[in-house]
Amino acid sequence: QLVESGGGLVQAGDSLRLSCAASTSTFRDYNIGWFRQTPGKEREFVAAIDWSGTGDYYESSVKGRFFISRDNDNYMVFLQMNSLKPEDTGIYYCAGDLNWGRIVPGMCEVWGQGTPVSVYS
Repeated sequence: QLVESGGGLVQAGDSLRLSCAASTSTFRDYNIGWFRQTPGKEREFVAAIDWSGTGDYYESSVKGRFFISRDNDNYMVFLQMNSLKPEDTGIYYCAGDLNWGRIVPGMCEVWGQGTPVSVYS
């Protein structure tokens, strides 16, 4: 089970740090991705980190602004979001899978319930 937190209402240019918490040690084996969805649009990939924390990957529109990290000792993954834009608004979900190749297309085994992010100009 994954639980997201840290969303909120912020002004454009501000920062937020999202957290994704797991409850079991099997978390350490999972690659984790962040996704977002807005009403009327399909869910889109945002960022991913591999199980060891040594490899990451970003969607082009967030590269250089968002940074993903993980703390395997405490079963946590973080998404630091800087220089937020109104188009970053959405429900942000974290998801995990043992297979790295399944993360970006969103074919993940485990999903959280989401945390809302709203950015106003």
